[in-house]
Amino acid sequence: MKIKDIPWYDRPGFRLTRDGVEKLNNSELLSIILLTNEKEDNILEVSNKILNKYYLHKIEDASYKELVDLICDNKEAKYSDFIKVMKLLSLIELSKRYGKLVKGGYNKKPINSAKDVYDMLVDEMRSYKKEVLKVILLDTKNVPIGVKEVSVGTLNSSLAHPREIFKEAIKESACSIILVHNHPSGNCEPSNEDLEITKVLMKAGEHLGIKVLDHVIVGRNKYWNYKENNK
Repeated sequence: MKIKDIPWYDRPGFRLTRDGVEKLNNSELLSIILLTNEKEDNILEVSNKILNKYYLHKIEDASYKELVDLICDNKEAKYSDFIKVMKLLSLIELSKRYGKLVKGGYNKKPINSAKDVYDMLVDEMRSYKKEVLKVILLDTKNVPIGVKEVSVGTLNSSLAHPREIFKEAIKESACSIILVHNHPSGNCEPSNEDLEITKVLMKAGEHLGIKVLDHVIVGRNKYWNYKENNK
């Protein structure tokens, strides 16, 4: 449906101001975000095209070029098409950063479980194309005081060296730490190397007086953690 076919009082922008943003469906919300000028009568069609192909939760997997090609429908792209895609990708990234801030550690709530760790970092880490190891630094009440990226690449003993793991913890006077890394495949089951490295780092933490509370592996839509699986 084109905008001109909708009565002015039922168009997305007017309904947002009259009824509130929560009353709009996904396509209407997306059309407002993508709108670059008032003459774009097909903006709802563009929104539906994106949602039909990627749904809402998979848009982040689309590349810049894929989105431009989809919007243009293989026709010559216009400047406004590039602007639409830049706006959309920027919104997704801001949403992920916002989610990271409010879902757990960054709002000064203590971490009490692996689920807290997963909620805190999943939006960021599940989209990584390589394995990334992060360390959450905690105070005496298990409240995060920082998250540090330690290594990029398949986790092994050379990348996950105790010196690098505990350097930031010592620098920030952390009382304890939690190890977190992702599996780009989406399968969060640990490898033998994951398990061995965890044991080595936990023992190193005991000697340094900085306890390793857990090791959480982030998959696509689930997680695994050492503490609950090695009692």
